[in-house]
Amino acid sequence: MKKRVISTVLALAMTLGLAACGEQPAQPTQPEGDTGAVATEAGDAGSAEVTEQTPDAGAASGELIKVGIINNDPNESGYRTANDADMQKTFTKENGYDASYAYSLKNDEQIAAAQKFIQDEVDYLLISAAGTSGWDTVLTDAQTQGIKVILFDRTIDADPSLYEASIVSDMAKEGQTAVDWLSSQGLDSYKIVHIQGVMGSAAQIGRTAAMDKMVADNDNWEMVSQQTAEWNAETAQQIVQSVIDSGKEFNVIYAENDDMAKGAVAALDKANISHGVDGDVIVMGYDCNKWALQELLAGNWNYDGQCNPFQASYIDEIIKGLESGNAPAEKTIIMDEKGFDATTITEDDVNTYGI
Repeated sequence: MKKRVISTVLALAMTLGLAACGEQPAQPTQPEGDTGAVATEAGDAGSAEVTEQTPDAGAASGELIKVGIINNDPNESGYRTANDADMQKTFTKENGYDASYAYSLKNDEQIAAAQKFIQDEVDYLLISAAGTSGWDTVLTDAQTQGIKVILFDRTIDADPSLYEASIVSDMAKEGQTAVDWLSSQGLDSYKIVHIQGVMGSAAQIGRTAAMDKMVADNDNWEMVSQQTAEWNAETAQQIVQSVIDSGKEFNVIYAENDDMAKGAVAALDKANISHGVDGDVIVMGYDCNKWALQELLAGNWNYDGQCNPFQASYIDEIIKGLESGNAPAEKTIIMDEKGFDATTITEDDVNTYGI
């Protein structure tokens, strides 16, 4: 592996620069006695502490590629659990990596963790950003030190010259596919309870935009309620329960992930409101958790949009290419995804696409 050379002068200058600013970036904490991936809840579902995993002391060597991986809380959803497991499976000592992990649902905590990895002189910084903005300084600092950045799962607002590649879902396309499906149902009127994910995340922006446009462009589409549940089932249940208690009529639940759809359905069930195929309320989710696709197969839900969590093999291939002096052929790699309808989904679909 080609080693990155950082001069003593540059390192000293950076140290003095940090001191002059009057504060050090917040550092991720490592849980005692456990080197596994850990995400610690801090108060509410939207604010997990950053926690860092470091490899065994004997794992690091000059032959290993050192990567710092910034991800969202693995407990956020089934999608995120699968995404983190995919990363953990790929970036191992056996595969040539010395990997450290930091988790948070907060952008500022992720940025602080990224700065810590830069100080630790990782070779590659892999980022699944909680929010799309605020990353320019981190990416510039990484580039200055010769650290290569690869984005995964989510896009950020930054000059593409600051990162090597972005392996992402097309969230806008996901949203459009779902809303087009809903439009094809031919309802006389659409009265929608829209449950959003973490505001400012790429998934929330893409999945919200298509629905907002459809409501704005069609007189028979009405937004009864639009609130964020930050990917959390319990909060989604509370939102839907509040709408039910208000007496407002609705016939669509548009939830931006499966867990929030699950929470919404719990509120419907409590109120004895029918849902799914031939029910009074259409239920829509995202991520294609296996249990969610089984809800479609049973006719309890109506639609689920795929969001592919398996980016690690793509990143591994890019890194190996960069180590050999070959840049990625494309700056942005879009994952192939689809949507599933309860009236056409099969058991094979559940087993093939469920996560």
